[in-house]
Amino acid sequence: MAQPIETIAQLFYQAVKHNLPDALAVKRDGAYVPISHTEVVARVERLALAMTARGLVAGDRVAILSENRPEWFISDFTCAILGLPDVTIYATLNPAQAAFILRDSQSRWVLCSDRGQLDKVLAHWDTLPGLEAAVLFDGELPEGTGRNLVTWATLMAEGLTMEARRPEVRAWGEQRKASDLLTLIYTSGTTGDPKGAMLTHGNLVSNVLTSLEAVHMKEGHRALSFLPLTHIFERMAGQFLMVQIGASIYYAESVLTVAADLMEVQPTVIASVPRIYEKIFGRIYEGVASASAVKRLIFHWSMEAGRSVVRDLYEGRKPSGWNGFRYGIARKLVFDKIAARLGGRFELAVSGGAPLGPRIMEFFWIVGLPILEGYGLTETSPVITINRFGEVVPGCVGRPLYKDCEGRPFVKIAEDGEILCQGPNVMVGYWNNEKATQEAIDDDGYFHTGDIGHMDDQGRLYITDRKKELIITSAGKKVAPQPIENMLKEDKYVSQAVLIGDQRNFISALIVPNFDGLIRWAGYKKISFTTPSELIQNPLVLAKMASRLERINQHLSNFERVKKFTLLAEEMTLEGGQLTPSLKVKRRIVNQLYASQIEGMYGA
Repeated sequence: MAQPIETIAQLFYQAVKHNLPDALAVKRDGAYVPISHTEVVARVERLALAMTARGLVAGDRVAILSENRPEWFISDFTCAILGLPDVTIYATLNPAQAAFILRDSQSRWVLCSDRGQLDKVLAHWDTLPGLEAAVLFDGELPEGTGRNLVTWATLMAEGLTMEARRPEVRAWGEQRKASDLLTLIYTSGTTGDPKGAMLTHGNLVSNVLTSLEAVHMKEGHRALSFLPLTHIFERMAGQFLMVQIGASIYYAESVLTVAADLMEVQPTVIASVPRIYEKIFGRIYEGVASASAVKRLIFHWSMEAGRSVVRDLYEGRKPSGWNGFRYGIARKLVFDKIAARLGGRFELAVSGGAPLGPRIMEFFWIVGLPILEGYGLTETSPVITINRFGEVVPGCVGRPLYKDCEGRPFVKIAEDGEILCQGPNVMVGYWNNEKATQEAIDDDGYFHTGDIGHMDDQGRLYITDRKKELIITSAGKKVAPQPIENMLKEDKYVSQAVLIGDQRNFISALIVPNFDGLIRWAGYKKISFTTPSELIQNPLVLAKMASRLERINQHLSNFERVKKFTLLAEEMTLEGGQLTPSLKVKRRIVNQLYASQIEGMYGA
């Protein structure tokens, strides 16, 4: 009988028995190069020997400052085996932000993907008294820095000289305990300096195994990894869970190349935040808008046929009768072709990190790409609830992942509507921040998520909004911005939307148009312009967007309706500072950056 899995080290050594020829794959010189489980184990054990020989001991923190790649995977499992809590740093952070995390975590080593990431560290090394060494995955080391720098290739070569000692590494892994600290993951810091959530081996293993019980995934999957591994969602669902079921992990070149990578890799499963699904949805509808009248007619007829059976799809029934017949024709005419553009082999997609719009969910299920939406946070490893096959409800994030324990509910709703959670997936606390830990975890052991929600009579959870992001108008009306923003983003002329109105007398919105669609419409109307800024100031364009907004307002209460809006000429981005690394809106930053536009909507 297989040994029960309690640590990530045990998970690794059991999983590599799948012996896949393409456990990992990365693109080199235009083609994907596979790495077998045999080679993965060799690299992990060689790195472990080299790190130990250079003086790292259990408990030392090792930071990873890198994009997704095999070295990230290998470093992560090596640290898990050696008992080195790894500190994950988004590769998109600026030097000062990366230095804050290195300093706060007191990391002894930092592993950098390239010279650009290493330069961030070198720029602030003087302020990092605990940092002893930096490793460079790719490229040449700079000279004359006076720092302890080493290449990945050197560490691999050092490990190779100790090849006969590789069995020792597995023995080191057996020393790990479920209670051992596995990783520090720093929150995005939308309301201040980021805090390091302390997650144990047991936290992650529990979440992986319980998620698999809920979703019933099998062997033979191929995953496309493109969300940052620094994000707990990709780390758990896109790495640890995939390793456990024996899936092959193919690394996308970047988020920008996902469309091409889908075609090339032909994955059977992906995990993503809603923004990626929204972009795919928008591009498909944009393609339909530019097609011939006949093709548009066929598409919309097919969507109507799909909507007539979508409840059957959600509940796991095969569509039958006249509606099932129509849907079968629609699949052959339209949906199978769309699925082929997404690789053609999808069996499952998972969405998390933010609410997924019901219309987006409906579209993908109709097309043949079932999306299971879940909910969780960094501090909960991350999954708290998830939709199961056969009981999908759009707008709902599913039932709790864990059963109640000793008469205490795993999830409960506080008097003010906040979602609370306690269980084996909840973090130990925040690194070196007892005050924040006490504020987040109450005396009964419940973690306060900061999210507002409610549960229906079937025990399914619905998220209303972030507690700190609720808009309270000057009349005292409470408005949850996310559901309305999702309604706005479902319009074919809207790419991004942020609601404004806290302590104001009405709701307004900052809107980034879907410029592909808007420019095409402007062409039909013979509107001349030279820049996006000029286009969004055109009275006909403003009237068009106002009419689209009014369609949405008709479904809202009077106090929720968007009375004014401002169009923005550029998309809000991670690089621009408006989005977190998990692509959530930083509302405080948005309010600062667009203060003049906001005041313009509320001026006399």
